[in-house]
Formats: sequence, structure tokens, C-alpha cells
Amino acid sequence: MSPGRSPSFASALATRARHTMTDVLAKGKGPRAVQLSRVSGWAGLAAFTIFLLVGLVTRLPGDAGPAIAGVLVAFTVGVPLFLARSRLLPLCAGVATCGVVLLANADPRDIGWFAVLVLAGWCVLAGGPRLGVTYWVVSVLLFGREWLLGAHDPGWGAWIAGVTFTVVASMQVRHQLILVERLREAQAGLAERSRAEERNRIGRELHDVIAHSLTVSLLHIASARLAVEHDPADAVRALREAERLGRQSLAEVRATMGLPHPGEGTSEGLAAPVPGIADLVRLVEQVRVAGVDVSLAIEGDIAMMPATTGSTVYRIVQEALTNAAKHAPGALVAVRAAVLRRVVEVDVDSAGSPGRGSGMGLLSMRERAEAVGGTCSAGPGASGWLVHASLPLDVEGRSDVS
Repeated sequence: MSPGRSPSFASALATRARHTMTDVLAKGKGPRAVQLSRVSGWAGLAAFTIFLLVGLVTRLPGDAGPAIAGVLVAFTVGVPLFLARSRLLPLCAGVATCGVVLLANADPRDIGWFAVLVLAGWCVLAGGPRLGVTYWVVSVLLFGREWLLGAHDPGWGAWIAGVTFTVVASMQVRHQLILVERLREAQAGLAERSRAEERNRIGRELHDVIAHSLTVSLLHIASARLAVEHDPADAVRALREAERLGRQSLAEVRATMGLPHPGEGTSEGLAAPVPGIADLVRLVEQVRVAGVDVSLAIEGDIAMMPATTGSTVYRIVQEALTNAAKHAPGALVAVRAAVLRRVVEVDVDSAGSPGRGSGMGLLSMRERAEAVGGTCSAGPGASGWLVHASLPLDVEGRSDVS
């Protein structure tokens, strides 16, 4: 996990990954036909040809004419049957079966009948269950007719059992291949969704970091512009603070992107992790120095708060203060964070009435609260405009983070 990434994002992404795969597999999304490779076609044709040649050898030299004709017919239609993926698959399978019948010459001991089993399996894999069952019925009728009307040899029963087993096994193989295709589709969808989630996370972090830093920096620059003629020292102080905020903003952007920042953070050169509730004092003081009249009250034991919840509290307060400084300059702002038994209640009450904005900041605060299982609302409050958030303290034990 890169610096700046909230643990709630990882758990939420894992949950959504499970939901994505479950939904795709449960709803039956996937290809209607199995995507058989070219190698599979060549393997099927090779097995089919081998059984034809073995059957031909057993027929020579006595029944050379019909046997050779049967092999030529079966092989000729077998090539497009296994390699061309033609819509004429049922016709090709029927003609190839006729060639096998001509080759085997109603002898249940002929090895050439194995070619019928190969055709049955291929009809299931390439043509689907309906074609496979149809071919199985025709094959059973063919072997049954030879058994009843021809030589009463129990060997025909073995061929009936063989073609039945082949069709059933091929259906199982086809089912597994379809599941593999659906799993690949689910993984592709999950990868795209993960990229979208990461883009949203980065966009939200950048909005919070840059919007706050720019707003406070503009307040310092405006203060420096007013003081440059009458109080140069105060102007220098304001510009120095604006420069510091710019560097801090750059460092937080690098942390959000997961980029190393030599000289800061850990010994490995990584940027420091995102701030938590303990940094609210620094945040409020930073805004207060910029000219915003803000007060802070922290109630309860903040040590018992999970890092994820603390980071969420910090970002919500940061965004609320940014909005107050931007839309209600000069208004009194009261920040309160109360750590109760099971939740932490956060209130940012501004005495002014904010103007109309894009709403991205409010959406960001709501998404952050919902990511840890809490709620966040903004609207008219006691003094003017109130942002209220209620966040659970057991977020790290939740498994249904959304």
C-alpha cells in the first residue's frame, strides 16, 4: 500500500472484487460458445485421422474399396469440421459419420468406430450441448440398429456406452471451459474497476490537498498584498507561510501518488503517511494564521481511534474549513470532534452562508464517511452552515465496507 492510501480503500476494493466476480459468475455472463484454440482443432483432427487409418489397416486388403472410400469421405469433411469453425458443423459431422460407417462395415470389433466418439466429443465442445445431444441420439440409434437388426453382438452395447460417456465427459469439459472464460471476463472487469477506483481515490485526495492548500495560500497572499506597503515584515511572513504551504502541498501530492520524496519521511525516502485526528490542532492553527477565525474542541480519548477513522476526520474537517474560508470569508468557524463509546461525532459550524460551488467537496466528504461505514451531511445549521459527520470506531473490523 502506497503512502497516503487509506486502509479503507483496500478493504473496499477487496469487497467489490468479490462482488464483481460473484455477480458475473452467478448471472451466467460469458460466451455462448467455447472459444476453442487452433491447437485443439488440430488435436481433434489428428485423433480422428489416427482412428480412421487404424480402421483402414484392419480392413485391408479384403474390403479395400469401401474402406478407402469411407476414409476419404470422412477425412475430407473432417478438415473443415475441426479447423474451419463452419456453420455447417452438423452437416459435416453427419457426412463424416457416414464415412466411418462405410469404413467399419457393421463390424463392432472395428477400431474405426472410435472416430464416432471423437466426432461426438467435438460436436459437444464446438457445437454446444444441443448438437452434442442430437449427435448422441443419432449414434445410439445407429449402434442400436446394428445390434438389433444386424449381428447380435454385445459389442454394440459397449459402443453405446462409449459414446454416452464421451458426450457426458465433453459436456463437463465444456462447462469448465465456459467457467474459465467467465472468470477471465470477471478479472478483466475487475481490473478496469480497480483502475477507476484508483483514479477516483487519487482525484479525491488531490482535490482535498490542493484545494485546501491553495485556499489558505491565497489568504496569505492577499494578506501580503495588503501589508506590503505598511508592514513589509508581515508581508514577508505571509509570503513565507504561503511558500511553506506550497511545499507541503507538493509533498502531500507526492504521498498521494505514492512517489518517493528524498529527504522527507522514513529512512527509505518515502513520504510521511496521511495525517490523522491528532493533526487537527496543526490544521486549525494553519487556517487561523491565514486569517480565519476558527476554534477547535476535541472531546474524549483520541488514542482509541483507528488510524483510518482519524484520517477521515482530518480530511472532512480540512474540506469543511476550506469551504468556509472560500465561501464565507471572515465568518466564525467552530470545529468539534467528540470521541464517544462507539462513534466519533464531527461538527464544523460556520457562521456564514456558503455560496454555490461545484459540490465536489461535499461529495468527497460524503464518500469518505461512507467508506468507513459512517455518514456525513451538510446544510443550514445552528450558526449558518453545518457539516456533521458520524463515524464508527470499529471500522477496521468491518467486512462490508463499500
